[in-house]
Amino acid sequence: MKKRKNIITVAIDSPAAAGAGSQAKLISKHYNLLHLDTGRIYRLIGKLKLKNDKNFTYSKIRKIMKSLKINDLKNKNLLSDKVATSASIIAKDKAIRKIVHDFQKKCAYSPPKKFSGSVLDGRDITSVIMKKAMFKFFITADVKTRAKRRFKELKPKNKSLTYNEVLKSIKKRDKSDYNRKISPLKKTKDSILINSTNHNISSCFLKIKHIMDRKLKA
Repeated sequence: MKKRKNIITVAIDSPAAAGAGSQAKLISKHYNLLHLDTGRIYRLIGKLKLKNDKNFTYSKIRKIMKSLKINDLKNKNLLSDKVATSASIIAKDKAIRKIVHDFQKKCAYSPPKKFSGSVLDGRDITSVIMKKAMFKFFITADVKTRAKRRFKELKPKNKSLTYNEVLKSIKKRDKSDYNRKISPLKKTKDSILINSTNHNISSCFLKIKHIMDRKLKA
């Protein structure tokens, strides 16, 4: 893979529903960067496993990744709790991660020339995928705040859903993400911590923008 030179590279890691996706979208729009929500790739594969387990093979996944487009990851069906649980299991598979990593790194370091760079958010972006990113952030929030955000997002699609179900799911996902043997979620020493518990989307973005502008204009 040939890397593009002199591009803006932003790596973001976060636990579920901490607001990383919203920040990545704002960063992408403001700085004209390719945005890749890497978690959605695992959700796409997780959905495939739920849909047709018999055809779930590494060969099938490689074929999907070769033809995958960013727009393929915008399907709202990928946001369900069932798909999220399946994705967390998929993410523990070393062979699958290798297949997915190649796609992620291409997006990170060789985005289309119409973009000024890239911003990727996920669980192992700062620690594995973009170790030498220009900017590295770890966005978090307390678990109850994250559960409330996810509940608000999912409730319109599932009227029978309860807050406690979402809270339980978030805690389970955290345990899986932080404790898996392959590429666990962690804050790297060179990542800047952004705690969004008591901040809205706009104030978090302004904080990140200030950090980025200071370095870009230096």
